[in-house]
Amino acid sequence: MATQRPAYLATETGLFLAGRSVGAPGERGGDLVFNTAMSGYHEVLTDPSYAGQVVTMTYPLIGNYGVAEEDAESARAWPEAFVVREMAARHSNQRADSSLPDWLAKHGVVAIDGVDTRQITKHVREHGSVRCIVSTETSDPKELVARAAKVAATDGRDLASEVSTQEAYTWTDGYDASYPALEEAARGPRRRLVAYDFGIKRNILRSLVHTGFDVTVVPAWTPAADVLALEPDGVFLSNGPGDPAAVTRSIDAVADLVGKRPIFGICLGHQILSIVLGAKTQKMPFGHHGSNHPVRDLATGRVEITAQNHSFAVDASALPSGVELTHVNLNDGTVEGVHHIGLGVSSVQYHPEAAPGPLDAAHLFRRFAERLG
Repeated sequence: MATQRPAYLATETGLFLAGRSVGAPGERGGDLVFNTAMSGYHEVLTDPSYAGQVVTMTYPLIGNYGVAEEDAESARAWPEAFVVREMAARHSNQRADSSLPDWLAKHGVVAIDGVDTRQITKHVREHGSVRCIVSTETSDPKELVARAAKVAATDGRDLASEVSTQEAYTWTDGYDASYPALEEAARGPRRRLVAYDFGIKRNILRSLVHTGFDVTVVPAWTPAADVLALEPDGVFLSNGPGDPAAVTRSIDAVADLVGKRPIFGICLGHQILSIVLGAKTQKMPFGHHGSNHPVRDLATGRVEITAQNHSFAVDASALPSGVELTHVNLNDGTVEGVHHIGLGVSSVQYHPEAAPGPLDAAHLFRRFAERLG
């Protein structure tokens, strides 16, 4: 283990737990969320959509296969802190570059194990979205609970602009292995695509390239005129963290693009596109974070098991005229996909690139490519 020092977790609602530090020393806080995936912790930790949040893994043993840098979804760690029941004492994986505790310490992630993650999960489910703090510096329960109550929540924060690239760049890497679900659409001429980076994951970019797109990634605040100057065949809106209603510059840019190019959005991109079309978004009680969420495609009737990571959702009770509901979550009925009948734009709340997670929805990249002709 990287360290044996004690660590503590406290929520604004009064939960206090003592455990052991298995990452960097310090004190960090944010919205407390739980992720139900059984593997893929490295992808979770490097997903920019987790900015501003403290991530609890519900699977009891984490770190058993170490960290392989080639699996990273970005160049750094994004959660404010990381919470697990038990950190593996040893890792075993021929691909691993380091142990998870060493990686957490290297990337400055405050992390705690030896706490009851079932209790934490039940607490979030009962109390809804709560702020929390993880500390190796203070052990006083009252003080930590008070500090947790002062942590900045994700409500009203434009976190997408904080995690976005600062300059445009091209992405050319696809997948090394065969990916039949995507390759069928790549047999024709390649299509030019501009991808807005609200916190984009590398496997989304790989999926787009593998589907036949030449991808230019632009910052979250890029004006529509600059995007159109690149003469793209289509526009992609990426995943990302925070409150979609707060990403006002991006909303304005997308509003100027609707009707001018085909658009496909994922996660935060889905929420931003929905706002542009006249819908509203709201914060969920405890969000969807994991790789086992059932979603029904209303056009085909097919149920897909999906990967998800979001704390906000489109309000299903007030979809505007012209916006068709295309996908629905079978657990709670939330909006999982929309399409505007006349404007050639569509989006889904979940992650068809599924890293980590199932590949049931990979065909959505192909569907978007086929829309572009």
